[in-house]
Parts: sequence; structure tokens; C-alpha cells
Amino acid sequence: MSPDNVSPARRLFQYVYPHRWGAALTVLAYVGAAGTELLLPELIGYAFGEGFAKNAFPLWMVPVALIGLYLVRGVLNFAGQYLFNWTVTRSVLDFRTSLVDALLRLDAQVYTRMQPGTAVTKVVNDPQQILQLLGDVGMALLRDGLPVIGLMAYLFHLNWQLTLLSLIVTPLMALVMKQLNKRMRLMASRSYDSQLVLVNKVDDITRAWRVVRQFGAVDHERARFTAAAQEVRRYNLKSATAGALAQPVSQLVASVGLSIIICVALWQARMDGTGVESFAKFVSALLLLTSRLRHLSDLAAPLTRATVIARSCFELMDAVKEVDDGSRELSAPADGGIAMESVSLTYPGAAQPALDGLSLAFPAGKTTALVGASGAGKSSIIHLLLGFGRPDSGRVLLDGSDIETLTRASLRRQFAVVSQDIVLFDDSIAANIAYAQPRDEARLEAALRAAHLWDFVQTLPEGVETAVGANGSKLSGGQRQRLAIARALYKDAPIWIFDEATSALDTESERAVQQALAAWSGRKTLIVIAHRLSTIRDADAIHVMGAGKLLETGTHAELIAHDGAYAAMVRAQAGEA
Repeated sequence: MSPDNVSPARRLFQYVYPHRWGAALTVLAYVGAAGTELLLPELIGYAFGEGFAKNAFPLWMVPVALIGLYLVRGVLNFAGQYLFNWTVTRSVLDFRTSLVDALLRLDAQVYTRMQPGTAVTKVVNDPQQILQLLGDVGMALLRDGLPVIGLMAYLFHLNWQLTLLSLIVTPLMALVMKQLNKRMRLMASRSYDSQLVLVNKVDDITRAWRVVRQFGAVDHERARFTAAAQEVRRYNLKSATAGALAQPVSQLVASVGLSIIICVALWQARMDGTGVESFAKFVSALLLLTSRLRHLSDLAAPLTRATVIARSCFELMDAVKEVDDGSRELSAPADGGIAMESVSLTYPGAAQPALDGLSLAFPAGKTTALVGASGAGKSSIIHLLLGFGRPDSGRVLLDGSDIETLTRASLRRQFAVVSQDIVLFDDSIAANIAYAQPRDEARLEAALRAAHLWDFVQTLPEGVETAVGANGSKLSGGQRQRLAIARALYKDAPIWIFDEATSALDTESERAVQQALAAWSGRKTLIVIAHRLSTIRDADAIHVMGAGKLLETGTHAELIAHDGAYAAMVRAQAGEA
């Protein structure tokens, strides 16, 4: 059965099932607590029936029986609540883990459409909210539902005719609640969607605070936030209004049945001559039942909201995953020779291909540069080399073998990448450099020195253990770029990709990094994407891209002599006519 055909409740149950013993003990505790509930009307009836006689039970038995009953009831309710929360927190952990696992395996195209704030909400906040809402509903069902069953059985025992009469309002109650639930589900869905929009507005303000202040856009952003917050408030109010109607409407319907039943009960008592004891037992049990049913009518709103949020979480879980059909693992690092044969690639929704029958090579142990205007296809080449997409036609070869035969993990182990979009983790300098690898102090120092960052790190009080902040917010642009370079050098992969990797560095730091890279010449395959053509003059080969095609290729001297597109770009950067 596909996930789309499985109800959210059933899918959520798979996270509760491993902790079923906690749930079972919770039920037992609440069953015991519900049992004490049944004793209350019996005690009241006994007290009214026998307590007024001169030779009745001693008065001290009244407080002992009542206090003892409430003590047992309190202990059982505490045990039930503790066990329930133990089960819920364990289930939340499993649910979050599954969501993160799904997030880590999403197809690259899904990431381009998903906003970070939405992902954070669905993974961090929503599982807790869903299971907390369902937990509250579950506890209410145990706390109020079990006594309802017991009280119904007790009422049938006392007077089955009157109890059957009380059920005449059930169809009307069901019809009213169905209409209210439909309205609540619609409003809860809109409320949740509007909250995601609001989360992303806050995410934008947090990430782009420099741009906001630079453009003097504080009032503009405040207005955007207020508009989104007003939408949340409006839908929350509508959802709350629909939920608030549930209790008074259900009580109104119940009051009709209750008034009929009391009248009939009084009529029976007068006609049959039954005593006040039987009437007191029946009416007190009926009033207790009505109170419990009122509480149960309040559960529709949280149950509806939990269902809406759960559906959204499962949409993330069911989103398209990255395809990994490769089965081959490289037992040793690759030599690093790469070839692209007649490769074409068109992104979804694009009118023009990003790569159009492209054929080129990156020889092992050589430095190859990619140059061209924005949109020429340089980043698309890297996209395919790293297995983030598949060509529509053609092949990408690594050491003569199609990369599609390799597992994605094995393929990516062959690459170390420094992108123009620097991504750092909210951790220490050392943890960022040795990311997802065993830490080696000697390699760490070597990478920092090669990235021209060692002297800076030595000035920090905590050295390599210094936290860099969210995405390196505590570092300058150049320091962030050098840290990303050090991370790539630490990985020591056979193929290095540097995408505008030195654009934020000063001349001295850039020269030092280039000298460090030159020391690896002949041992690493280096692919460089650069707009500053002066940085790639010494490359073994330069591929000039345009509109997804290879325009020309050669060394710097050969391309200058050819006087084609590359020579024109060099002259343009040099300020020549």
C-alpha cells in the first residue's frame, strides 16, 4: 500500500508501537483511575440511602472512604500521565529521526523549492506538536472516555430503559459534530500554511539583516511580517471559533436529552414508588456522564489540527528521494581522470538546455579551468560530476567508467569542493575542517597553513576550538572562504573543485593558497571555475563555455594566440578595447 493511501493516524502509530509497553501501562493506570470514578455514585447513593438511619455506619467512615478513594485516584492519574509522556517523548524522537533521514535523502530539485524555515518547522516543531496534541487527546480519552464507558454500563444496570432513551440524541450530535469538524479542518489547514509563511519571513529577516539595514528596509520588512502575522491571526481565530462552537452546541443537544430523561425518571419514581436512593444514583451518574462527554467534545479541535500538521510532515517524508542505482564501491581513491561524452541537461521548467551535447575532459593530475559568462553551464558540470543530477543524454566517466555505476557515496568521496556559496556549520573551527572525518591534529595544522589561516587561528583564545557561529557569522568573508578551502584540503580527495574559491581573499592570501595548490600538481585533479582570468593562467587546460557548449579549449597562450572568446574576455578584464 502506497503512503498516500495510509491514514496519518496509522502512519503515526508506527512510531508509538516500539514503545507499546509504556502505552499499555498508561491504559492500565487510567483504567484503574476510571474504576474509582464508578465508586463515587455508589458511595453517594449508599450515603443517601443508609446514612440517615440512626444505626447507620460510623461518620468517620465518610472522610476515610472519600479521601482514600481520591488518594488512589490521584496516584493512578499521576502514573498514567507520567507513562503517557514517557511514551510520547520517545515517539517524538523516533518521528524526528525519520524526518531528518528523509530530509538528508531528498532529491536535489526538492531542496531548490524548499525554504529552510519550512524544513526546520517540520522537523523540529511539528513532531512535538503533533504527538503532544495527540497525547492530550489520548489522555483525555483515557481520563474521560473510560469513565464514560463505565458510567454507561452502570446506567444500564440501574435503568436500561432510561439509558436507551438517553441515546436518542446521538445521531443529531454526530451530524452537528461532522459539520463543525469539516470547518475546523479547513481553518486548521489554512492556519498551518500561513504559519509556515510567517516562519519563512522571520528566516528571511534573520539571514538578510545586513541587506535589510543597507536598504533602509526595516519598515518594509515590518510591514511584510505584520501582513503575514495578520493572516495567521485571522485563520487561528477562525479555527478557534469553529472549535469553541463544539462544546456549547454539543451541550445544547445533550441538554435536550437530559431534560427528557430527568422528567421520565421522576415520572417513573412517582408511578412505581421507588425511593430517593435509586433516583439519586441514576441522576448523579448521569450528571457525571454529561460532564465527561462535555470534555470529550473539546477534543475535535486538537485532533483536527494534529491531523493537518501530520499530513504536512508526511509530505516531506514522501517527497522525491535521490536516486542511487549504483552498486559499485571504489576500494581505493580514483586516479581522477574525468570525461564528459555528448552530455545534455535541461532543468525542469527551463526553456533552454543547461548543457547541450557537451564533450570535454579533465585529465588526471592536471589543473583544468572552466571559464565563461554566467549561465554558460559551468555550475551544471559540477552538478553532474557530484551526482546531484543525471544527464538527459550522454555519459560522465571517471577513470573510464560511467559514474552511474558507482554508489553516490563512493562517487562523492572522490571529490573535495569549495563552492562560491560558502557553507559552514555552527561548530568549532576544527570541527568544520575535519567535518565528518576522523580528527588528525597534524592534518588539521597542515590544512590551516595551506589555507593561510594558521596565524589567525593562533591569535584566538580558544584556537581551533573557537566557535564560528551560524554559517561562520563570527568570521570575515575572507576567513570563511579560507576555512572552506582548509576543509577541502583536509579531505585529501583525488579531485578538487574550486568554484570561485579565492574571490574573497586579499592578494597575499590568494597567492599563498595558489602556491599551496601548486605543490599538489601532478597528484591531484584540480578543476577551477574562475571569473578572474589572471588566477588560471597557469592551468594545464582552459575550457571556454558558452550556452552549454564548449566554445574553445587550450592553454592560456594557445587561446590568446587563437584570438577567440577567451582572448576577448582577457582584453575586457584588462580594460582594452
